[in-house]
Amino acid sequence: MMLITKAIRKKLLANNRNRDGDHVPVVKFFDPCGAATWLITDMDEEDNDLLFGLCDLGHGFPELGYVRLSELQSVRSHLNTGIERDMWFSTPVPISKWAEAARGAQRIVDPDHLV
Repeated sequence: MMLITKAIRKKLLANNRNRDGDHVPVVKFFDPCGAATWLITDMDEEDNDLLFGLCDLGHGFPELGYVRLSELQSVRSHLNTGIERDMWFSTPVPISKWAEAARGAQRIVDPDHLV
């Protein structure tokens, strides 16, 4: 599966140009065989491999930070599956609210819990 389409890339780069904004996540990645989830808001214009967002590796400590697209693409589970993009993900909620809720729950929560 292609993790980042041209349309997603365009939105991520646009968010990066406004670094002070409290952006809504553009894309959600997840491990279908594990608990890891990433909500990505930005892509660095100079280094398109560098993404920013809310990262939850499933250990109870979700945090805002950076992840490399190449690292996500290289992950393989014991079933030989990779990281996937949630093709139906959409949210009006800014990343600060997602992060606040995730810190309280010690994981990225369902969007229903944000309202």
